[in-house]
Amino acid sequence: MCGICGVAGEDPDAGRELVGRMCAAMVHRGPDDDGSIHRDGVTLGMRRLSIIDVQGGHQPIHNEDSTIWVVQNGEIYNHLELRKLLVVAGHSFTTQSDTEVLVHGYEEWGERLVERLNGMFAFAVLDLRRGRVFLARDRMGIKPLHYAVDGRRLVFASELKALLCDPVLRRDLDPVALDEYLAYEFVPSPRSIVHGISKLPPAHTLEWWLGSGIHRLHRYWSPTLGEEEAGSRRPRLEERCEELREVLRESVRKELISDVPLGVFLSGGIDSSAVTAMMSQLGGDVKSFSVGFTERSFDESRHARQVAAHLGTDHHELTLEPSMLLDLIPKLPVLLDEPLGDASIIPTYLLSAFTRGHVKVALGGDGGDELFAGYPTVQAHRLAGYYNRTPRMLRRGLIEPVVRRLPVSRDNLSFDFRAKRFVSGAAHPLPERHQRWMGSFAAEERTALLSAELRDQLASSAHVALADHDGAGRREPLNEVLLMDMRLYLENDILVKLDRASMMASLEGRVPLLNNDFVEYATSLPLDMKLRGLRSKFLFKRALRGLLPDSILNRPKKGFGIPVANWFRGPLKEQMLSVLSPKRVARKGFFDPAAVAMLIGDHLSGRRDNRKQLWTLFVFELWHDGYLSRS
Repeated sequence: MCGICGVAGEDPDAGRELVGRMCAAMVHRGPDDDGSIHRDGVTLGMRRLSIIDVQGGHQPIHNEDSTIWVVQNGEIYNHLELRKLLVVAGHSFTTQSDTEVLVHGYEEWGERLVERLNGMFAFAVLDLRRGRVFLARDRMGIKPLHYAVDGRRLVFASELKALLCDPVLRRDLDPVALDEYLAYEFVPSPRSIVHGISKLPPAHTLEWWLGSGIHRLHRYWSPTLGEEEAGSRRPRLEERCEELREVLRESVRKELISDVPLGVFLSGGIDSSAVTAMMSQLGGDVKSFSVGFTERSFDESRHARQVAAHLGTDHHELTLEPSMLLDLIPKLPVLLDEPLGDASIIPTYLLSAFTRGHVKVALGGDGGDELFAGYPTVQAHRLAGYYNRTPRMLRRGLIEPVVRRLPVSRDNLSFDFRAKRFVSGAAHPLPERHQRWMGSFAAEERTALLSAELRDQLASSAHVALADHDGAGRREPLNEVLLMDMRLYLENDILVKLDRASMMASLEGRVPLLNNDFVEYATSLPLDMKLRGLRSKFLFKRALRGLLPDSILNRPKKGFGIPVANWFRGPLKEQMLSVLSPKRVARKGFFDPAAVAMLIGDHLSGRRDNRKQLWTLFVFELWHDGYLSRS
């Protein structure tokens, strides 16, 4: 696990100096070691968190004649199998590092190497034989990679903050990216919040030819969600359960490879509990880690303790006091790297820092909801079909007025919050409905919120905020929802949050539910194995019977949140009023001060719960102050 960076087409001295500064900006990603190489106008750099071959895995790593060099962020879980193939093919290895497999694998298979890799990775190859730089990112987007093409220069890095060390790059905000951030609470790839800087999308490679400035993007894998062929034999339910358990066990086993101590994040939810159960089955002492909250509606610690006791793990728990969470808010810009309206990054970082005090690697349960229809929104899309067949007079004359008058609760995922979100989006087309339920601002709300200048810029860009993102127009509508969750929320929120929070604590976070094998199995299942009626994660829960307590399997979905709604009326009130003051908002010129003031007034009076909208704006303003205002 590392932070990587590089520049191609730069003056030699300037390239070395820039890469040195980019590496310094990512020390948290790799506090154990650093390295760089400069050849033919290309400089590669890295910071290393040593996990495999601690002593011998120094990067950059090169081939026998030093014509191919590699830096990598991540882990290749099938590197031992690939090593055997490469040795038979005549390649000589000098380390036990998984990164060296990339060097010789690239020699042997070229760009087709990525199709053979099972892992989480972002890596860069300097190929002096062919005169090119080759970048690649893993299938699901677990590890990040940002880049910018500036004339005949290519600059790339694991984090945006490293790229902003480059004095040549513009520091202009991308108005389209801001619009998307307000819609989704994150900026979807391939765009970034900074104009001219892109994210290499998951399952993509980028080739850059030295001296020409020509580059090419290529997608090497796509998720597919298909139904079984008509007439084919459908396995019995118990057969499917056994298949799922075996694939899950093997996926966890592959991701236990490590030369340093490891553990598991255990929230008490189904996904992290399933990973913990498989670790326990595979033998050895399992160290589990969780956090609890003093505010009851947000606390799941008793469920984590129950699973830990059931599985016999060595359990460690940290109780988060409000002051611990609030003290982190000024540090959000450094933690986030790019605006992210998911407040759970704060407890995720505190959990990571707590875990890092015991181990260097932690497995988690991220990905299970996207693969097995675990989010309440998937059930809501199914209910929306019935709701929209209800006579319009009944909906608009009775149901919606009653829901709008429900008293406001500031508890985590309260009934009134969910009911109001449901009726606000149910009548819209599927992609827009999903955005309204998952994001902060609907299209008409963004129009009212943005300043006149930004609205004009967006109009001139002919931008469509609700882009395809692999989701639109494919098969059964609920499979469209699952694809959107994978290609929007999982990639740009969940995995970004895990990467930034864990790496800021110098902890490697792994996601065995997103192992290639488990993803291939889960995406091949028919929809009724995921959502049966309104029963979410149907097969996943059934397969875990007997491994986990029924009370855990039958628990309703609970998000990993913090009490933002109450904070904005209490300990964060004065800071929010300062950061979002009319004078300050008007001076920056992004938003309409009156629209922001209305959101604040409605929330403070208790008329509406505007926690999501206000947090999204609050985080953006903190980020902008920390990243772009000084520029």
